Amino acid sequence: MRYAQGGGLTAEWRQLREWIRYEACERFARGEKTAVIAKDLRVSERSVEHWRRAWREGGMDALASTRPPKLPKLSDGQFAELEKELALGPAEHGWEDQRWTLARIRVLIAFKFQVDCSMAAVWRLLHRHGWSWQSPARRAVERDEHSVGLWKKDVWPQVE
Repeated sequence: MRYAQGGGLTAEWRQLREWIRYEACERFARGEKTAVIAKDLRVSERSVEHWRRAWREGGMDALASTRPPKLPKLSDGQFAELEKELALGPAEHGWEDQRWTLARIRVLIAFKFQVDCSMAAVWRLLHRHGWSWQSPARRAVERDEHSVGLWKKDVWPQVE
C-alpha cells in the first residue's frame, strides 16, 4: 500500500487499524454479518471477509499488527546526519556540479554509515522523510537578459 504523506502507516495508525480488526473479531464471535460489520467500521466488505478468514484459521492473534513492511535502512538519527551532509552540497563531497542524484546519495550513505542499499531503497528513505525530486527552473533567477543579448550580438557571430 502507498500513502500520500510519508510512505506508510505510523505506529499510532497501525494501532488504530489493529483496534478495528479486534472490534471485527468480537462481532464475528457474535455472528454478525459481513456487510453490517463493514458498514459500521467503515471498511470494505472484502477486508472484513479477509479478516474473518484469518480469524477462523488463527483466532485474534492472526489479526495482530505486524511491524512495517519495510524497515528503513537508516535510523531517524542517522537520517538527520545525512540531511546535514546533503545540506553541505555535492561539491563538499567531491562532485563537481551541484546536483544530488540517487546514485550519489547512495554512495554517501555507504561511505558515512557503511550501509549498502539499492537506489530504490534510497528513494524510499528520502520519500519517507518528505523529500521529493526537483528539477531546476528553465531560467536562473539571476539571469541578466541584457548581458545575454550583448553576448549573442557580439560574441556569438565570432564563434560561428
